[in-house]
Amino acid sequence: MQRKAYVPAAVALLAALLAACTGGSGDGSAQDDKAGGSATSTPVAQPGKYSTLSDACTVPDSEELDALLPGLKLLTDEEQREKAYDGTATLTYDNDRRSGCRWKAESDAASDQLYIDFERVVSYDASVSDDDSAARVFDEKAEAADIPRDGAVTSVGPSSTSSASAENGKNSEDVKGSKGAKGADGAEAAKGPGNSGSESPDPSSGSSSASVLPRLLDGLGDEAFLDDALSPTQQRTVTVVFRTSNVLVTVQYEEQPTRTGTVAGSEEMQDRAQNLARQLAGSFKG
Repeated sequence: MQRKAYVPAAVALLAALLAACTGGSGDGSAQDDKAGGSATSTPVAQPGKYSTLSDACTVPDSEELDALLPGLKLLTDEEQREKAYDGTATLTYDNDRRSGCRWKAESDAASDQLYIDFERVVSYDASVSDDDSAARVFDEKAEAADIPRDGAVTSVGPSSTSSASAENGKNSEDVKGSKGAKGADGAEAAKGPGNSGSESPDPSSGSSSASVLPRLLDGLGDEAFLDDALSPTQQRTVTVVFRTSNVLVTVQYEEQPTRTGTVAGSEEMQDRAQNLARQLAGSFKG
């Protein structure tokens, strides 16, 4: 007897389903072609150059600390002197995102304080790079410090401000009244009588005092500025802020003379702060 060929119902149903799926794929391809081909992903911004930070307390060498804080060498107790050179680390919750350190030293002439802050900026927007985010933070700091942004910059070099008079009394007029002393976060202290911006030296006068005004700096990191402020108590605060890739570095140097009527000189303090800033910038290379 001749057998009849037959296809089970289940096999027939499977074949029908496969045919339907194949037809659906063809329709989808046609739709993609109409839309301009396969979809492309949005480019992700490049991360910053630095993914970690150094310990701010370990970066300055002893020579720079001696120049900014003369009182350190006067400490006779060896343990106390070693602790003073080590500095005091500021409290941070992530040392790879922020690292800071403070030093303080007393001498017969003045009380000096130094603060160094490293801040690594990370962008949480995939379309914005870490460098661009850091540049925005730098601009905010410069704006808070009222730094002129007219494009004029001052080159950073050894003794770049030493051409002006070294007399403390004369130097006090360089930035007197421009604004109260400010901390690293740009907060302005109370202003005393006569501390109006109108008393600031006129850069167009050709006086050497123009070289110590708050200003942008060239040759230090990717961008930098310097601020100089004198408080009603005659405490001078010189702040240098620079950006290198996605890291912002702040150097804040304060001096309070112990003798009444004495004012710390702008040029000397600015030179010291800039020398340290250059050393810190060098530590980020490589």
